[in-house]
Amino acid sequence: MGDGAPAPAPAGVSASNRPPPDRAGVGLKSEHYRTVLETRPDLGWFEVHPENYMLAGGPPLRYLEAVRADHPLSLHGVGMSLGSCGPPPRGHLDRLRALVDRFEPFVVSEHLSWSRIGDRFLADLLPVPMTREALDVMADNVARAQDHLRRRILIENPSTYLQFNGEEIPEPEFLSELARRTGCGLLLDVNNLFVCASNHAFDPCAWLDAFALEAVEEIHLAGHAVDDADGHPIRIDDHGSAVIEEVWALYREVIGRRGPVPTLIERDANLPPFEALLAEAHLADRVAREASALRGAGGSGVVAGAASTGRA
Repeated sequence: MGDGAPAPAPAGVSASNRPPPDRAGVGLKSEHYRTVLETRPDLGWFEVHPENYMLAGGPPLRYLEAVRADHPLSLHGVGMSLGSCGPPPRGHLDRLRALVDRFEPFVVSEHLSWSRIGDRFLADLLPVPMTREALDVMADNVARAQDHLRRRILIENPSTYLQFNGEEIPEPEFLSELARRTGCGLLLDVNNLFVCASNHAFDPCAWLDAFALEAVEEIHLAGHAVDDADGHPIRIDDHGSAVIEEVWALYREVIGRRGPVPTLIERDANLPPFEALLAEAHLADRVAREASALRGAGGSGVVAGAASTGRA
């Protein structure tokens, strides 16, 4: 779907704050602050969870300001709970807007999930049922968040391990309709798509056929774990290892269809030295450029073959 043209910059965001579409970034972790500032790495951008910086002051904000002086920044939220029945907490939106105004991220993103009931918060991103009612709730809350932040946000496809009975809308159509109704963008997590396709036995290319790829403004890549659940392997999106070959191949397929989009290497567990994440981001740069060149030459999808990652 769509011609792969780059999406316009969100309202209030200078094009100079955006990384080139074929440059990858990594998640900024406190363990790597000093390395990043001392080495000023050749990297497209950084991403952080804004909830870690909703502070009055202190070292984390000072480090983030220093990193932001050299690199574009993305804010990837986990606290809006946009799938909950009530509106996003105003206090949370106020704090997020203050960070947006201060750091001028090129994108702000959140999840297709919920984690709040009333004033009780759960420490997880819980799945939203694919129903018309849930779509109405999600659309209302995305619109509220965008109005409060005065900018478009992106919504990420989830990783799931069970499916609800009585679902009414396939997930890619749910997300595409959400983007159509609200004007939000989409964040395509390629690892999540691979995990879900494996867990629920569907074709990820058919999922992409039904998905609004033209609305995608950011991509995530990550590793995952495999757990043998009662003799039935299940893939768990744990961000605890390097991206596997099959996910690189699916990423190449996405770029071949969509064109290059700023891509994040996610790593939240078993954190390696920063140099390992930087190398993986540079690999993503190469894969995106190769797939984009093939796309320009009229090449077709490549999921059936291996991505050219330079690995044995």
